[in-house]
Amino acid sequence: MREKGLALIAGLLFGLGLGVSQMVDRDRVLGFLDIAGDWDPTLAFVMGGAVLVTLISFRFVLQRPHPIFIEKFYLPTRQDIDRTLLIGAGLFGIGWGIAGYCPGPAITATVLGIANPFIFLVAMIIGSWAYTAISPLMNPKPPRSSPGAVK
Repeated sequence: MREKGLALIAGLLFGLGLGVSQMVDRDRVLGFLDIAGDWDPTLAFVMGGAVLVTLISFRFVLQRPHPIFIEKFYLPTRQDIDRTLLIGAGLFGIGWGIAGYCPGPAITATVLGIANPFIFLVAMIIGSWAYTAISPLMNPKPPRSSPGAVK
């Protein structure tokens, strides 16, 4: 139960951070992606802040023998770049560029009471179901998302 409570707190902090930094504003995100037009560097600062916090905190977190609420760390073990990763990254980027949302900001933007984030989330769910249906045909190997346990 503590693990779920911590996940809830982390999600609330993440959503609050997205709101305060205005990353729920699709026009601001699309402005960042429009490098040939009226470029808005705000998202670069938000990403830079997140990377800086991660670089500093992970040095201390990973020195622990295990996380606070579970027995072991779950970290990815694969480091190769394969066809499905490239296709997925490309599709994600196309969707992000068209909609101006990725999952976190879209979920957070639902509190704004506008239709766009809801439409995006419905389309994302349909896309996820489509992947579930066609993935066995594309790649009979186990999915990439299965993390390896690291102690």
